Amino acid sequence: MSIVAIAGGHGQIARLLGELLVADGHEARGIIRNPDHAADLQAIGVTPIVHDLERDDPGLTDALMGADAAVFAAGAGPGSGAERKGTMDRDGAIRLIEACRQAGVSRYVIVSAMGARPGAPRGEGAFAAYLEAKAAADEALSASGLRYTIVRPGGLTDEPPHELVSVAPELPRGSIPRADVARVLLGVLNEPATIGKAFDVVSGPTPIAQALAAL
Repeated sequence: MSIVAIAGGHGQIARLLGELLVADGHEARGIIRNPDHAADLQAIGVTPIVHDLERDDPGLTDALMGADAAVFAAGAGPGSGAERKGTMDRDGAIRLIEACRQAGVSRYVIVSAMGARPGAPRGEGAFAAYLEAKAAADEALSASGLRYTIVRPGGLTDEPPHELVSVAPELPRGSIPRADVARVLLGVLNEPATIGKAFDVVSGPTPIAQALAAL
C-alpha cells in the first residue's frame, strides 16, 4: 500500500484520483482549505487534511509525513485574478515542493496545462497569468531534485473516461475527460518510466498504461 497526499483534494480531478487510489488499496490524503469539504472526502474514503496552501505553515510538512508521493492538483480557479494565480498555482506548488523535501517525500506529480509548455504561446489576461504561474511551478519542480512528473492535460471535459490517450512532450491542442486525467495520474504514480518526464496528454488511441510505459 502506498500513501499519496493530494493538494487541492476537493477538486474534481483530485477527488476522482482519490477514489481510484482507495479502490486500488492505497491511502489517500486530501489537502483542503475549507473544512466544510472534509465530509465529501471522508465519504469516498480519502483522509481530509485542512491546510491553506497560500500560507507559510509547518503544518503542510506534518501533513506529508509518512507519505510516499504528493500530487499537486490545486488551483486558484477560473474566476480568480492574476494575483491568486501566482499565490496558488505557482507559490502553492512551490510550498508543496519545500514541504516534500522537509518530510522526506521524494515523488511529486503536478497537474499543469498544455499552454505552460516552454515556448507555447500564452496570450494576455488572466489565462496568460495562469499559464505563466503553471510554467514557473513546473520549472521549480524540474529543478527541485525530486522524482517529478509534469502532466499537461489539454482542455478538460466532464465526459465519461475513454481510458485511451495520446502522450508526448508536445502535442496539438485537444481535450481529455477529467476522469481520464485522474487515471493518467494514477498510472504515473505506478510507472517508473514517467519519473523526470514532462508531457502533454489528450484523448487518443492508446491505452493509458501502454502510453505511459512508452515515455
